[in-house]
Amino acid sequence: MCVFTKKIEIGTNTQLVAGIKDNIDVAGYVTEAGSQVFSQNASATEHADVVKSMLSSGVKLVGKLNMHELAYGMTGVNSHLGTPINYLYPDYIPGGSSSGCAVAVAEMKVDFSIGTDTGGSIRVPAACCGVFGFKPTFGRVSRKGVVPAESTLDCVGPLAFSADDLIDGMRCIDNTFVPISINRPIKLARVAASAEAEINQLVDAAINLDGIELTNTSLDLLDDAFDAALKLMNFEMWQAFGDLVNTGKLGSDIQMRLQGASEIDPKIVSEAEMVRQQFSQQVDDALSGVDALVLPTLASFPLKRGDALAGKNDLLISSLTRPFNLSGHPAITIPLPNKLGKPVGMQLVGAKGNDELLCAIAKKLSCSNNNNTESVEKSDV
Repeated sequence: MCVFTKKIEIGTNTQLVAGIKDNIDVAGYVTEAGSQVFSQNASATEHADVVKSMLSSGVKLVGKLNMHELAYGMTGVNSHLGTPINYLYPDYIPGGSSSGCAVAVAEMKVDFSIGTDTGGSIRVPAACCGVFGFKPTFGRVSRKGVVPAESTLDCVGPLAFSADDLIDGMRCIDNTFVPISINRPIKLARVAASAEAEINQLVDAAINLDGIELTNTSLDLLDDAFDAALKLMNFEMWQAFGDLVNTGKLGSDIQMRLQGASEIDPKIVSEAEMVRQQFSQQVDDALSGVDALVLPTLASFPLKRGDALAGKNDLLISSLTRPFNLSGHPAITIPLPNKLGKPVGMQLVGAKGNDELLCAIAKKLSCSNNNNTESVEKSDV
């Protein structure tokens, strides 16, 4: 059961089936958060707010999904529960921390899944597994009933195989979310991003479409925002889980990260807040006059599965996702069809509160790129 940690059956709608990351409370089940430390805890006595929203929307919840331990890693490797196999790209990691969420939708075992994203933990596994993943505007979806309980970076959001299913998932977890369509030219600003040439080329090709009005922009504080967000996350994770380092039950990677996090100076909080304010303003300015920013989701191709299982890590996999956790802007990853045999994602970033518009743009772009891919494949035959 590397994908599902617990099979469950709550709700009656067989038309809309979902799974949920196992750091989110479901009444009657232990919230294990991918860790042996919590495996013997008492069952949750109440559904998380997001689960209540799903059930009230008529969703059938069929399982809790595997994850990187404590939602504190980007590879998806889990020595306690096993590491899900990347269904579409089995040579590569499934990504973390919402690994099971991405694999479950790639395998079409669920219509959508619900994960959490503190530094890219929805968008990174979605990009690794060739599916859609959405981090809503910070604070838009309730985190009550999510582990860890406190975070200034974390968001709850959906993953899905298609844009339509992603939008359904968002609608089911946020009753203020009203899907829209966009029937006018889309204005995008391409963010200069340091990424592998093949990835940048695929992103550029994906937005070279009729109906796209394209400009270029830069975010000079992108690296500073990544650094501040990573340090802030580590500090907050130490506050939440530092007492677990003496249990002897943590995976070696989590043990090492937490011990490292213990050394972070508390003044990082005020320093990160300063960068947050500056970078947020820079993103707002870049969004002025356009519908969304566009850049790669991953700057490089993911780690090979064997390398990750052997202990290799790559925190820079979140270099282009983590900054937008600090700023709080909504961000979505769209899988890009290609002939490389490697997963590539394109990330859109929108204005705060414009989640519906961002999802509508993602749907339109994915439809256009799928049609273009089909046309190329037919012409190649």
